[in-house]
Amino acid sequence: MIKSVNNYPVSQLFDIEAGVVYAIPRYQREYTWKMDQWESLFDDVEENDPGYFLGSIICINQTTDTLAVQRLEVVDGQQRLTTLSLLFAALYQSLKRHEKDLDDDQRVELINLKRKLVLKKGDDQLRVIPQIQNNNQNDYRAVLSDVGVISPFDTPAYAGNRKIFRAFRYFQGRIEEMVQGENDRLASIMAFLDKVSQACLVKIEVASHADAYTLFESLNNRGMPLTAIDLIKNKLLARLETTEPGKVDHYFDVWNKLLGYLGDDYSVQERFFRHYYNAFKDPLNVPFRKDEDKKKDPLGPVATRSNLIQIYEKLINQDAKHHLQAIRSAGQLYALMLARNTDEAWAPLDKPLKDLDRIQGAPSYLLMLYLLVRREALGIDVAQLEEIARLLVCFFVRRNLTDTPPTRDLTRLFMAAIDKVAELSGAAVVTTIRDELLAVSASDETFRSKLEGAIYEENAGVTRFVLCALAEQSMTKETWVDLWKYEGKLFVWTIEHIFPQGDNIPASWVAMIAGGDEKKAKAIQETHVHKLGNLTISGFNSALGNKSFKDKRDRTDSKGREVGYKNGLKLNAELATAGAWSVKQIDARTTTLVDQVVSLFAMTGGQPCA
Repeated sequence: MIKSVNNYPVSQLFDIEAGVVYAIPRYQREYTWKMDQWESLFDDVEENDPGYFLGSIICINQTTDTLAVQRLEVVDGQQRLTTLSLLFAALYQSLKRHEKDLDDDQRVELINLKRKLVLKKGDDQLRVIPQIQNNNQNDYRAVLSDVGVISPFDTPAYAGNRKIFRAFRYFQGRIEEMVQGENDRLASIMAFLDKVSQACLVKIEVASHADAYTLFESLNNRGMPLTAIDLIKNKLLARLETTEPGKVDHYFDVWNKLLGYLGDDYSVQERFFRHYYNAFKDPLNVPFRKDEDKKKDPLGPVATRSNLIQIYEKLINQDAKHHLQAIRSAGQLYALMLARNTDEAWAPLDKPLKDLDRIQGAPSYLLMLYLLVRREALGIDVAQLEEIARLLVCFFVRRNLTDTPPTRDLTRLFMAAIDKVAELSGAAVVTTIRDELLAVSASDETFRSKLEGAIYEENAGVTRFVLCALAEQSMTKETWVDLWKYEGKLFVWTIEHIFPQGDNIPASWVAMIAGGDEKKAKAIQETHVHKLGNLTISGFNSALGNKSFKDKRDRTDSKGREVGYKNGLKLNAELATAGAWSVKQIDARTTTLVDQVVSLFAMTGGQPCA
């Protein structure tokens, strides 16, 4: 079934001497990775040691002619391969801009980088061939053409709004950030290129689609290998069995209580252990410091996935019992962020912490954990913790839409905030945290600019959050609707595009929004469909879909209840009374909603996000 399984560095998968191409079949989904995935890939390579493991790909190899170009059909891993090739393209462009400064070895690297993207035997033979859905392949060719890797190729209409170009521009920006202020920009680019080339992927080759399917089934049903958390637990219990014979069952119960607070999700467990160290790095390092090195961190400056085991192994060897008890106590408070602590004393934190989770503010949990654990020493009460949580919600709404500050800076930002408040108390803690966040947050002008653009395409998660927040502002206890309710794994209330976003624009909409001109309607869709003014929240999105504006507005269910735009949400008040929908209305509603969002998520004043 399996022809081969090998762990390759990326440089070997993109071997300049090999006649190998990776083709994405047309039945695969289009390129879907977004900023979260681009950030993770870039950060994982940049922050970890050379040889970092990036995952696996599965290819069908049906080549029989050993002299011909080997065409591997990628059935798993297309997103990763496409993204890596776009990162190479951005690196190629960065080096190309410094071409006159390159030495002989660097010029060779520039040529080799080109050959990672196209075969040596043919300048236009792509190494990675994206599939054709949503212009993926044409957009990709346009990127390579723009950087001079292949022959001139016309850029498809609206390519800049689609993910291939957006990923490329993202990597351009990250590379520029990386070298900003560096004395030797070229050396920084070359060092990062070397890290990308040394990162590893497991390539599994099978002979047929049937084999690929069987492999998927096997991989998904086999037990998982030991995780970092498993290894920490094993090391901890083994140490305690040595120091306190016969009590291992007791400590195993303590460990299980900790996992009960954190839940079964491994990624959450691992994040907690990183956050715990990063929050309490200074006191945790004290026993390991020598007198002459009182400011150094022998355990490490920051906990990452790659050094987590080494950090906790040293802590366990130093005092396993003490650290287990401290970690368990911290885990009980961390459960507040996970909505797993039902103590009524913390009730005021329930909504802001749920909002912090919904806006993907988990990087700040290390700060909240520190404040919760040290609340008495810091002289802060629940009301002040609530204010800080709301402030963090504001910060992440703005950050996640503007990417300012970048994700890679967040851990150190919150660690620095902890250092600033460690010796403060009361209101000074809140003020200092606000000042620290304001110093790095995007300006109102930048925030407003993002809100005025194609916000849904930019970040659908932030879009849903701000729409729900706007809708909740007018609710009372009597009219409260849970806009975050799930049925199964899906939200009951979802984002609704008023002017539909589908490829086939219904005739009623072409007539209404473009006077019957299909080409004009398509152009309007490209520029306006994802704007805030064209979006709302609906509990019956699938029932509305591509219906006419009037049908969407007046929709009722089988019991005669209003489920269209007359559903009672103040967010839909304008839509409930409108007779039609136009570009002018989209722009006007966008302006109104943007003003409300900027005000709602302001980071100054006494009560942020109130």
